[in-house]
Amino acid sequence: MRLIAQGVADALPVTAEEVVLTGSVSRGVADDVSDIEMLIVTRSELGLEDCFSLAAACGLTELGTWGVQGVPTKRVSGYRSGVPVELIWWSRAHAETAVGAVFAGDLSTTADAIANGVALRTRGLLAQWQERLRDYPDELARARIEDAALTWGGFAPAGLLTLLRPGERLALLERMVDDASRVVRIVFALNRVWEPTHKRLADRTATLAHKPERLAERIEEALTEPDPHRALLTMTELQAETVALAPDGPNVDRARKWLGDAREILMQQKRS
Repeated sequence: MRLIAQGVADALPVTAEEVVLTGSVSRGVADDVSDIEMLIVTRSELGLEDCFSLAAACGLTELGTWGVQGVPTKRVSGYRSGVPVELIWWSRAHAETAVGAVFAGDLSTTADAIANGVALRTRGLLAQWQERLRDYPDELARARIEDAALTWGGFAPAGLLTLLRPGERLALLERMVDDASRVVRIVFALNRVWEPTHKRLADRTATLAHKPERLAERIEEALTEPDPHRALLTMTELQAETVALAPDGPNVDRARKWLGDAREILMQQKRS
């Protein structure tokens, strides 16, 4: 896959100033269902049709796009040598804006992608961005933790019981997926590590020093547990353990009490 990615990079014109391999291939953990993800930075912003033409010239077939259109980020997908390839196109100006946005609270996985990126063609931009991303400011971590804990409170904890009524599986899963995402956000912020996508979560969290025990496994258990009461209790306990690790703050302090009360309500119902 690395050779295929390099072939794409080598086929791009000189206006592509920085070509970065990202995702599982850059981290050396790709498997037989992985795709190749690349960031291409050009001198000026390209139109989507221009990106399609360049992708075709690089040997990609079955071209498509995804995500919001008409924005600075252009996305082109396709296949080369039978391997799926996803190309993200940024202008140099937008690249600088995107990296800066990370420190202003952007919750995308841009920082992780760049921090773990591998240059296939470079003018030194990737090295500059990675140097900036070596510092995860304490104030940013606190802000992300507080934001993640925001929804854990503000209504009576007994309101969670409405998610356990028959026929409410979708609402329950919506709530638990959001809760799980917030747990993950807190854990990565606690460890001053840029949050990745949630794929391969067990591997991505294995080396983190500060986290609840069996973090990824318990998320999996909660989301696949057929008993809605047991599923919600599992997730609530995981949330409570997560905020117990977090620094004090208005939302975190409220969440600690609220989650403790919610756990007690769920335990009482389980005993009844």
